[in-house]
Amino acid sequence: MAVGVGTEQGEARSFSRGGCDRTDAICRGNPNVSAWAERKRPTIFGKDAKAWVTSCVVASGMSYDLSRTPRLGSRAAFSWVLMGTLPALGAAEEPVRMAAAAPLEVLPAMIVRGEAESDALVQDPFLTEVEGTRIFSGKHATVLDLDAYPKVQANNYRQALALTPGLLYSEESTPLVSLGYRGIGEPHRSQFLQVLKDGIPIHADPFGYPESYYTPPLDVVDRIEFVRGGAALLYGPQPGGALNYVTYQPRTDRAISGRSQHVFGSDGLYSTYNAFDGTSGSLGYLGYYNHRQSEGFRASNSDYVLDGGHFKLVWDTAENSRWTLALDAYEEAHGEPGGLTFATGANTVNYDVDRAAVSRPNDRFQLRRYVPSLRYDLTVSEGIEFSLQVWGGYYERWSRRQRGGGFGTLPSGPTASSNDIERQEFFTLGIEPRLSLAWGGAEDSHVLAAGVQYYQSDSPRVDRRGATATAENGVVFREADRAVHYGAVFLENRFVWGRFSLTPGVRLESIHQDLDSRNLDLATGAVLSRGEKDQLDFEPLFGLGLGYQLGEGKELYANVSESYRTTVFTESLIVPSSGTVAPADLAPSKGIQYEMGFRGHPKPWVTWDTSLFLVDLDNKFGGTVTAGNITTLRNVGRTLNYGWDAAAYLDLMGVLDARDGLDRVGRFGSFNVYGNLTLLSAEIDGGVSDGRRPQYAPEFMARSGLIYRWQERVKVAFLGTFMGAHFATDDENPTRAIPAYMTWDLTAEAAVYKDVVRLMAGINNLFDEDYYARIRGDGIDPAYGRNFYAGFSVAF
Repeated sequence: MAVGVGTEQGEARSFSRGGCDRTDAICRGNPNVSAWAERKRPTIFGKDAKAWVTSCVVASGMSYDLSRTPRLGSRAAFSWVLMGTLPALGAAEEPVRMAAAAPLEVLPAMIVRGEAESDALVQDPFLTEVEGTRIFSGKHATVLDLDAYPKVQANNYRQALALTPGLLYSEESTPLVSLGYRGIGEPHRSQFLQVLKDGIPIHADPFGYPESYYTPPLDVVDRIEFVRGGAALLYGPQPGGALNYVTYQPRTDRAISGRSQHVFGSDGLYSTYNAFDGTSGSLGYLGYYNHRQSEGFRASNSDYVLDGGHFKLVWDTAENSRWTLALDAYEEAHGEPGGLTFATGANTVNYDVDRAAVSRPNDRFQLRRYVPSLRYDLTVSEGIEFSLQVWGGYYERWSRRQRGGGFGTLPSGPTASSNDIERQEFFTLGIEPRLSLAWGGAEDSHVLAAGVQYYQSDSPRVDRRGATATAENGVVFREADRAVHYGAVFLENRFVWGRFSLTPGVRLESIHQDLDSRNLDLATGAVLSRGEKDQLDFEPLFGLGLGYQLGEGKELYANVSESYRTTVFTESLIVPSSGTVAPADLAPSKGIQYEMGFRGHPKPWVTWDTSLFLVDLDNKFGGTVTAGNITTLRNVGRTLNYGWDAAAYLDLMGVLDARDGLDRVGRFGSFNVYGNLTLLSAEIDGGVSDGRRPQYAPEFMARSGLIYRWQERVKVAFLGTFMGAHFATDDENPTRAIPAYMTWDLTAEAAVYKDVVRLMAGINNLFDEDYYARIRGDGIDPAYGRNFYAGFSVAF
């Protein structure tokens, strides 16, 4: 792939691939290279900035143009980092073969546009201290780069999360995603995490209904940025941190290209992903269509079908500015086969008898989401960055659920001949301007970052009673008008003195919720009762991050940050689902998180990150099991969760190359072994669950495996997940116990004809582990047993 580098007059030169084929071990893994070449923040440097550019960097296959470069704070820092690539390459003790056709040159600033899917870069595992208008200094922030292993199929998050500790994936029988973190709360729809796509929240309503029914197809995701604790200052108040899905940018080396992928698998799985992108002049574009369907492994009613589309226009109006217009469209429908039980007796659906059996044969769910967004990025001058995001759209959640069922039991009794039909709509609008300013001297460049966010949501909800178990319409028995108005002002400043950095920050939160709920008579439509809620919360959140650079890609970091979770619509006057109840006197939760760690990426072949943490969460919101096997949602007490996170990644071939001065990685490929571990001690203090362990807080979570890569042509991954025993409620109720389990996935991808035709295949749950990772009010949700897939993709 050619690389265009601008001169002062805006002319472009191209460099061929040159003589370096070691992009895995040298270019991509080099921490100095990745500090600039693998970040896509919009900015521009002064025209007299110069740097050394090696053919090895050119060989990395990135796309560049004249209006993008990473932000490093000053021309001196930019030149230092680029020139630092040469001694770093030597420090790796690996041979670099330089082609005579591509000698070293002193060039003006190189501008990075963004990673396209065709680039397939494996990026630095840690977010840099300052990226555009965001500060990550002193925060525990990592990158999950999906290019590190074969493409993840069917949104398998067991594989997507393989390289990071702490995140708990609560697997289920539907295509929806539920993630938890450090025992902070139930993972259902990732409701205790900030979930974003390209910096834009994707919850139905981040404050009134913070459930993420939509997640982007992983085919279009370049990487997932995961920020612990201090994310509350960056993106919003949720205590579980933030997941930001960063999607691909248009490729810049041609006007049009495309890829069509088709995958077939067990239980009628068919998935297709079709994308096209390119750049002509200053205008780039990217679009995709994703379809996935399956019958599911349950005996019935576990089928799903989803369709998603996206179109993005990227317009570089000048050397220092960019507009990005995007439109998401997504529709999904699936069955809800219901949970199982270990109890026996009338109408029970027993797990031991048949784990594929169904307790809810008629329950269905549908989702529609249409969201346009507009982003503007501007480098005002050297060291001053501005960004503006505006988004809004429409989100609809619809479900029908048969009445009369219980925990792992079939619907029975007189109510089983009817159902409840729920329709919620969300009309949303948000705007967020951000500004960063580098100030101070050249040696100690401080950075101030500030911003404002305003968000509003109008969310009508209508509940109907259907006359049959499969009715899709019925008589209204409840109506609710809901509105949220949210405003936040946030500011952080990174002070730097030599190797030491100090980053204090503050975020001022204002959340106004207005709810009017009416219960109606089924026969006459008259209002039987009415509930109103008008709540205004104002919460200042503070944080402090510290960092100390030890040199050679090693750093000590520490962070303390506050977080906040307001009560939401379904925790007060509206019961969230069958089998659960919620009192009206719930209080908001407020927490503070402490973390200190040591991370490093000193050589291309080794990475580590280890930290100690403490989460202090007051008025924790959770669930306990009460009479009749009903889950009651309530404040269960104060929780103290503390433990240890550790992660390491080692390329065994790279180690041998560094020792012997050979090039085995280039000849035979890289052979990577990885592992990560979370040890967690958690206990509830006071309240109804005093002395009990919080829900979804296993004593240990571990992931480990092997990843083989050869010149981006062959990738094979053997990925293991090990989960300790835990509980699905906050009272250690034995009916909600989740036993420990271990499962392995084996996946592979290979280019069989140039870069045009690729084959892919995999076996998920290779050893057919019998386990479950999720229990809800309707019972135990069994996890998928051994299943297979195979497919191909064609590029042009």
